Amino acid sequence: MTDRQIILIHGTDYRHMAMELLRASGFAGEHPDRGIRIGIKPNLVVAAAAEGGATTHPELVAGVIDYLRENGFSSVCVLEGSWVGARTDAAFRASGIGKVCEERGIPYFDLQKDSGVQVDARGMRLNVCARLREIDLLINMPVVKGHCQTVMTCALKNLKGLLPNSEKRRFHTMGLHDPIGHLVTVMPEMFCLADNICGDLDFEEGGNPVVMNRIYCCKDPVLCDAFACRTMGWKVSDVPYIKIAESLGAGSADLSTAEITALNKAAAEPPQRMSRRVRELARYTAPKDACSACYGALIHALDRMERGGRLRHSLPDICIGQGYRGETGDLGVGNCCGAFRCHVPGCPPSSEDMIRFLSELT
Repeated sequence: MTDRQIILIHGTDYRHMAMELLRASGFAGEHPDRGIRIGIKPNLVVAAAAEGGATTHPELVAGVIDYLRENGFSSVCVLEGSWVGARTDAAFRASGIGKVCEERGIPYFDLQKDSGVQVDARGMRLNVCARLREIDLLINMPVVKGHCQTVMTCALKNLKGLLPNSEKRRFHTMGLHDPIGHLVTVMPEMFCLADNICGDLDFEEGGNPVVMNRIYCCKDPVLCDAFACRTMGWKVSDVPYIKIAESLGAGSADLSTAEITALNKAAAEPPQRMSRRVRELARYTAPKDACSACYGALIHALDRMERGGRLRHSLPDICIGQGYRGETGDLGVGNCCGAFRCHVPGCPPSSEDMIRFLSELT
């Protein structure tokens, strides 16, 4: 797998999906040293189940561990430090990741109890958890979700869980973006496996999950976050720490040069239970056998437009889903609505493309 590749997979068998991504990436072949010290870093910002859109799905962690075990990797651990005010041990239990580790005999470390060491992050002095020095390769497993202070959060901000609590507080006094951009420069070799299953629309702590039933992997955390921006309808320039990390040589945010491969296509799924906020946005839509990835992208697009004052309430219903194949109508999203008078192509179109298309209609 090259630094410019992104591999996606859709579905609901999350453990199997994680294993398939790792196989497709050639992870085992690229790391012949089976004694390499591997740390798995999920997002356990709060003590909550993944269904709420805040934390990494335990099935994904199970799939990663099972793949590593299947391929003979002998030194594997899980490490995380929840945000200040939450307890990591409670988050391990509430998320189910603690149980996954216990069943498989994998140690997991509460970094809120770890000491800190000072490092030079390309000219910025930062304190990171001492446990990080015992890791050769980090499998970064962020949740693709919104954030009230930084717009969105994915691979780069997930690294903040590797800081002592005192340093997490200091990051906020420094404005978040600049230290987050520098933090990635002191990380070990990294592999990103992003949980794009049902990340929250707005907040890091969850509550408004948008179901997309998709995960993806890449080596470059900067590219990982750029793709997350596209998924949620943001521009990379809306998230300053991405460009800061890029300027420091931590990766490339240029999606035009990325090789994006989908291992399968999203299947039509029954309607998902929605939060109040998502239901408000869904009233503009008319789904019929819609795929979660496509429908989720539309919800993100509508959210961005409403926040920007660009969503015209008199729009006709936006049709979406495989049930519209071969039918005609006024306004549709995705290739399934290709015969409609106005439609945006794609399988699925990105939220960014949907915003551009819908804005031209308004």
